This record gives sequence, C-alpha cells and structure tokens, in this order.
Amino acid sequence: MGKWTESFTDFGPDVLFSDPTLRSCMPTLARIDACDLKSTGSIQKELKALVQQYVPYSPGVYGILDPLNRLVYVGKSKALRARLLSYFLPGSKDEKAGQILKHARGIVWETQPSEFAALLREQSLIRTWQPTLNVVGMPNRSQPAFLNLGRGPAESFYVSRQWDTRASICRGPFYGTTKLFRAVEVLNRHFMLRDCSTKIPMLFSNQLPLFELPERAGCLRAELGTCIAPCLTDSLRADYQAQEKLARNWMEGQSASIHVELAEQMKKAIERTQFERAARLQQDASIIKWLHGKLKQLQKASCTPPSLYWVETTGGSGFPKQGILYLMRSGGVQYAIAAKATTKARQDALEKWIHAQNEVELKYCRPHESLGLVATWFQKNPSLRKHHLPVKSLGDALEKSIRLPTSTQNNGA
Repeated sequence: MGKWTESFTDFGPDVLFSDPTLRSCMPTLARIDACDLKSTGSIQKELKALVQQYVPYSPGVYGILDPLNRLVYVGKSKALRARLLSYFLPGSKDEKAGQILKHARGIVWETQPSEFAALLREQSLIRTWQPTLNVVGMPNRSQPAFLNLGRGPAESFYVSRQWDTRASICRGPFYGTTKLFRAVEVLNRHFMLRDCSTKIPMLFSNQLPLFELPERAGCLRAELGTCIAPCLTDSLRADYQAQEKLARNWMEGQSASIHVELAEQMKKAIERTQFERAARLQQDASIIKWLHGKLKQLQKASCTPPSLYWVETTGGSGFPKQGILYLMRSGGVQYAIAAKATTKARQDALEKWIHAQNEVELKYCRPHESLGLVATWFQKNPSLRKHHLPVKSLGDALEKSIRLPTSTQNNGA
C-alpha cells in the first residue's frame, strides 16, 4: 500500500480489473514531467503544452506530483484533458486548482472505461495513498468515518477513518465526524463503557495485584459512576461483558432506541428543574437520533439483494466495447466482469460471486467502501437505474447478465 510521502512509481493494480475477462484491459499509467524548471511560470507553461499534446479526452483518474516526486493530489474526470487544462485557466490561480498547480512538477493519469469506473478508482486511490492535498483541510463533514465497537479485553465505542477489521462490529461510512465523535462520547457514557487509552491495563476483580496497594479511580468517570472502570480490581468482568452485549445489541438494531430513553430522562430532568442536565440530555438525544437514523439506512442497504449494474464503455480503445458488468452486494460494488464474456467465463465468475466464494481474496472489493458513492451516483443519475437489476439466483444472474448489455443507450457518464 502506497503513501503520499513515498516517492511515486505507479498507482498500483486496479482490483476491479482482476477478473480474467478484464485483465487484458487493465489500465496503464501515463506520465508527463516538466523539464524547464527556471520558474513556476515556465513549469506551468510546459505542463499545459504537454497536457494538450498527450492527455486524451477520456474518463479517468489523474495525480499531481510535487518536486520530490510525491503524489500530493488525486482527481477524476469524465474528460481528462479538459479537466487538467482547467487548472491552467487564469481564474483558477487563487482557487484550490491554483494551489494544486503550485505543487505540480509532473502529472500522471490512467484512463478508465467510464465515469463510474473513474469514480471508483479515485475513491480507492485516495483511500490508499491519502494524498496531502486531498486530505488536509477537507471539512469534517466531507471525511468518511466509521463507528466501531471493539478494542478488548474491555470493549468500547470508537471512531476510525478506515473500516477496522479488528473491531467486533464496524458500521459506516458516516459523513459528519464531529457528530460521530460526539455520539461515541454519549454511547460510552450511556453503556458505562470505558473511553480511556488502550494502553491502560484492564484489571477486573479476578486479576489480583502482586502488592496490596490502595486503589484510586483511574479517571473522573470512574469516580462519578459513569464507567464500570475495568481498570480497577473491584470491577467484575461479567458486569462489563453484560454492558458490551447491550451495546452490541443496540448497534445491531436488536434493542430499544437510546434517543427515546434519553428524551424521557430529559423530561424528568425538566420536572425536577434540572435545566442544565435537561439541555445536555436534549443534545445527547438529538445526536443519537441522527446516528440511529444513519445506522438504519446502512442496515437497509446491507440487506439489499445482490444486483448487476451494466455500464457502457465511453473511454478510449482497449476497454470492452459492450461495457462492464459490476457485481454488487449490500449496496456497494464487489466485483466486475466484461459484459461480453464467454458463457463459461461469465458463469464461473457469477457462480463464485453468488455463493460468496473467495470473498476474502483481494480481488473482491468490500461493498461498504463504495456504498455512499453508489447511492450518490444513482441519485444524480436516476435514469441509469434501468441498467441496475437485483438477482435472486445464479440462473437469474446469468439471464440478466446477458440481457443488460443489449441496451446501447448512453449512460450519461
């Protein structure tokens, strides 16, 4: 996995071209570099001329390289040359485009068969490389984050920027990290779970100390009784595990809504004229209600049946002329095959996918990673839903995989 701080060589393979029907059209990287380094103006003039000469009007992704050959920005476009030339327009000098161009000493690009493919590739590259100009300064509401329950032996809620495979439960992505961090604070307090560093040892009452020393609460929450305090030896592991189970049930939608309970507590606080407490409970209820709604949306998406989505090729030569079939599960993209695959190749790929074989292999994408992207894509392009069909069985998938590519209407990418 690359990082933007490393010297750039290439983007790395596109996992959505790993099927045998697509390997021969795996996108390749192209590159231009400025040689005239006398001034920023001369560098930009040379890069602009090279873009006009070599970059195609095709869908794809591009990267900006700085003087140290580091990948500092990744973008996508349905027309690469037009997008890159827009950086050199006089009006862009004081905008983000101008800031990106100031760092440019080289430009790399990779054509893709469609705008949809470019979107998926851009998302994957940003997640892999974390280019500084894509990440630094990005508003919190635009940055994806995930809600987790884990980090044993005493589990708690926490936020991660990536899907955490080590967590007991991970849900997301969410957009609104400020809200998510606030929700985690409320959840840990509500379920009396710890929120301290994982470096603090968890003792429980069945782990006797070597020396009898007077104990003190590890934090203010332990003193206030809002945490079971597994850092103290008088805490029972069974008590903490019971709270973990309640938290797990809530994340899985198997228990009552916390925001309703918090709202009831708020009413009682008002009756007792505890207005400051009531105001805090109102804020807590509001933030948990927001999170509860998002979790329900994710749960609904994850329960959607497997589906096929056909996307017409609008890119340059070398890509399948009859388009690409994206195999989708839980609302996100998991695999891709050439639409005009032989019957045997198509059946092999669909059979493995339908029966979830080899789903842990690298060639299969994690559907949750593209869930938000796919939802937004269909919101912006509702007419393309006709190319997106649910499948019930292998036979159904085979029949629809043949029927979908027969349409020749442009997909608007």
